[in-house]
Amino acid sequence: MRTAFANFVAQYYPRIQHDNPLDGRRMWLLRAANLFWESNPAKPVTGAGDEADNEVSAEDEDPIDQVIDNVAGGVVLRTDFSNEEAWQAFLARLKVAESEHKENNGVPDAAAQAAAAGEDEDAEEEEEESVLVKVIDASVPEERGLFDGISNLRALRLFNDVDIRPTQPVPEGQKRVSTPHRLVDRGGWQEVYSGITLWIYDERSNTDQCLRLVSGEGDTYGTATGDSWRAQVTHVYDLQFNMTFFGMQINFGGLDRWDTSERNRNLHEADALI
Repeated sequence: MRTAFANFVAQYYPRIQHDNPLDGRRMWLLRAANLFWESNPAKPVTGAGDEADNEVSAEDEDPIDQVIDNVAGGVVLRTDFSNEEAWQAFLARLKVAESEHKENNGVPDAAAQAAAAGEDEDAEEEEEESVLVKVIDASVPEERGLFDGISNLRALRLFNDVDIRPTQPVPEGQKRVSTPHRLVDRGGWQEVYSGITLWIYDERSNTDQCLRLVSGEGDTYGTATGDSWRAQVTHVYDLQFNMTFFGMQINFGGLDRWDTSERNRNLHEADALI
């Protein structure tokens, strides 16, 4: 968490927790972020973008934590439940992509690892093995209702922690955005999210077998937090591996080639407490 927002959170977090005891860490932080924006913060000063040494929320839990605590990279989140046949076809292709990734990168499968260690394959694991990509497919109506058709921003707020940073530098010859917005630039600040990578399976995925790869923060100045582009299922594991372990960034060479319709949806929802 950046120092400026961490200092702001430290002032209001205990009261927010007290007034909203049924919330978890992510919602408490989001409530703090809303207060930050309502306060009309002064423009950033030097050091405002530094990481804070201590965060008041660091030890608090969130209901979603137990779902993703074994995720090393990202999650494939199913948000459309209208075509089971297409979903199963997608899962089959994802499994092939996983196998090819492991083969190409010398990663043995679980059975081979167990045999090499002299372990019984049926032995119960004391600790759940971490996974590069986890598939989340809600099975009961209540859970499906939580994910059905959700926006990139809603998914970020469920699975990642909010932060606020100074905006990216404005390129020479370019002006600041004419309409301030918390996901792009409001007073020199931008709302961002940190945590696992989100790959969203939506209605279009039933036909194009692609996923929305969601960005947790604006890429270059003028782009928005929550932007996404469609990635083919065959590329999921290789892209996630390189993003997780080699810091690969997808920036289109500085060009704004993100999905405009998804961006507009995020911008429309940003001020709601979701």
